[in-house]
This record gives sequence, structure tokens and C-alpha cells, in this order.
Amino acid sequence: MIRTAFVAISLALGTLVLGPPLILLTLITKSATLMYWAGVKLVVYTTWLAGEKVTVQGRENIPPGVCLFAANHTSNADAPAIVGAIPRRIAILGRKSLFDIPVVGTAFRLAKFVPVDRENRDAALESVKQAVQYMREGFSFLVYPEGTRSADGRLRRFKKGSFAIAIEAGIPIVPVACAGAHRIMKKNSLKVRPGKVTVRFGKPIDASAYTVEQRDELAQRVHDAVAAELPEDQKPAT
Repeated sequence: MIRTAFVAISLALGTLVLGPPLILLTLITKSATLMYWAGVKLVVYTTWLAGEKVTVQGRENIPPGVCLFAANHTSNADAPAIVGAIPRRIAILGRKSLFDIPVVGTAFRLAKFVPVDRENRDAALESVKQAVQYMREGFSFLVYPEGTRSADGRLRRFKKGSFAIAIEAGIPIVPVACAGAHRIMKKNSLKVRPGKVTVRFGKPIDASAYTVEQRDELAQRVHDAVAAELPEDQKPAT
């Protein structure tokens, strides 16, 4: 539990010390770029010190311009690995409860992250509209189409909402396979273990070639692309 305490204390102190001045600077300059990268570096460096060693493959597959990164989700440890591996500023579609955290929620909104309330259909539709608008302003997004963390590390069925966003925005989707994060921090566990994580970016898939009515077909294609890059113990159960 020493690693867990280290990560929790480091992130809390970093947020309290750096958060307010960076938020103020963002409000003054109307740019969240410095705040975004400071937050990413804080999280990535903290998890690296705690023993998370990340290998990145396939960055050459990331297209220029706006895109949607679609990743599998197994652990709270995969976000630092994936976000740290993406070589550009992005926004994230995240669960609404994260935006209720003091300082963090304000920073997320200023960075154009979008909260998703899965229990409220109308609110979820508004989140989709907001994400599309941000994409049209030039922001790439990271989404977890499974909707929640996998308990055993195996890839689950993708929900179709984020694919409708990509189709409406007319942008490519980059499949992202994250392997090994579930061994570092299991779902519903606070224990942090040292370990290796591999992030693989697959070849982009053009969402503009699909209609909204074909979003299930697009979701399956991206799901298969992510599955192909995962190790056997994380592929979908047959």
C-alpha cells in the first residue's frame, strides 16, 4: 500500500499546489495548453515513480488533424499510459463524477473535457453535441467505448455512442490497445503494483465513410482492430 499512498498523496498535493495558479492562468490567457501538459506530466511522472513502465508502439499511425482515439479500459492505470503516449493535446469524454472533484473538475472543463452522465439520456445527448462542437474547433478526443473498466482485463463489447460522434464530426478513429494496466491496478482495488504497460496505436479508420445508421458496423470494426493488438489474455472471451 506504500505505492498507493505515494500516488494518492503526490497527485493530491500536485493538484492543490499547481491547480489554482494554472486555472487562473488559463482564465487570463484563454488557453489551457500549459495547464493540460502540466497535468499530464504530473500524472505520468507520478505513476512512473510508482513503477508503471510504458512502451509505446504505432505512433506513426496517428494521422494529422483531429481524430478520435478509441481505447480499451481495464484500470485507473491505463489513462496515464494512454494520455501520456498521445503526442498532442486532447480532450476526454469522462464520467460525470470526475467533474465533481474540486479543482480537478474546473480544470477538466477549462481543458474542454466533456462529462458524460450515463443515467440521463438527455444529458448524454448534450454531451455528444458538445464533443462534436469541440472536435470542429480542432480538438481530438479520447474515449473508452466499453463504458466502464473490464474486471478481468478482457475486451468487452463497445457501446455505439462515441462512434456516432466520430461519424457526425467526420473524423478518423485511431484504435488504441492498452495491455498490462489491469495488473498494475485492478478494478475496484486501491492497491498499486509495479508493472509494464504497452500502448499500441492501430491504423486509423475513416468514420466519414459511415452513416449514423452504420454506427454498429463501425463500432465492431474498431473493436476488432483493438482486439487484434491485445495479448491473448486480454482478447474478448469466446
